Order: sequence, then C-alpha cells, then structure tokens
Amino acid sequence: MTTDRRRLLNVASVALALVGLGLAGGQLMARDNYGAMPSLAGASRWLNSPPLDAPALKGKVVLVDFWTWDCINCQRSLPHVNDWARRYADQGLVVVGVHTPEYDYEHDVGQLKSKVASLGIAYPVAVDNDYQVWNAWGNQFWPAHYFVDRQGQVRHVHFGEGDYAGQEKVIKALLDEKG
Repeated sequence: MTTDRRRLLNVASVALALVGLGLAGGQLMARDNYGAMPSLAGASRWLNSPPLDAPALKGKVVLVDFWTWDCINCQRSLPHVNDWARRYADQGLVVVGVHTPEYDYEHDVGQLKSKVASLGIAYPVAVDNDYQVWNAWGNQFWPAHYFVDRQGQVRHVHFGEGDYAGQEKVIKALLDEKG
C-alpha cells in the first residue's frame, strides 16, 4: 500500500468518525493534506469518455463520485452532482463518476448504460465492477465524493448524502485557487 493511499485511508477513517460525532464541517483542507489523487486505471471500461487518469486531469478541479445506481442515497445526491457537472464545467470542473456495484445485478453494463442515460449523466463514468478503483482509493461508502485540486491533490472528502451547499463551496474554493 502506498503512503498516499494509506494517508487517504487514515483521513477517510478520521472524517467518518468526525461525521459520526457531528464535528465535520465543509472545511477545505490545506494542500497535500490527503495526498495525491489515487489511480482510476482499474476501471474495466468507461462510459461517456475515453479512459481518464491523473495526468489527463491535471490542471482541472476534479470531483470523483463513487456511486451505484440502486443506492437510494446515491439517487438523492446525483441531481446535485449532475448540476455541478453542468454549471462548473466551463470553469474547469471535471466530474468523474465511479460506478462500483453493491449488488450482483448492478454489474450489468447494459443496464448501467440505460441508468446513466435515464439519470441524465453526461460526465465520464468509470465502470468499476471488480472494485479496482474502489480499492485503489480505499473507499468504503456510497456515495463518496473526493474533491481534487488542479495539482492533483485530494483536498476534501464527503461521505453520504447531504451538505450540498458545503460541497458546492468546496468546488468554488478549488476553482478559485490559482493553478
């Protein structure tokens, strides 16, 4: 396990504990606090995009959204993620959905394509049926939002639904930072 991944796992555990205690706010973390963006290379295929990786995303603010189509919490957060993807694309935000299925029937890529279309998802979606990306990021939750700055550093994480105003503030703050 790389040092950056270990640090991201530790921060994710602390963040979850803070959420449980009601202490986590929308604070934007200092540079390098979470480490470099982990790999997206484990996706078995991509929808709406050719494969993406950290070098291709450098210079962009990235929101990596771990979701699965039959998760009610994901269904409630997707309209916000869709809105951010549309509203902030011209300012440099790239949303990357990582579809990691919870149930066996969610592995069907044909069904996933239909769900992506019906949900109005136009941003890139990594198909993560084998949990390669999930494991690379040390993720444990649906939905999980990882906010990456223009230098490729994970700067903020949010697990579960809610605090959409706070998450949007993180997006705006990262977009306002000079590259």
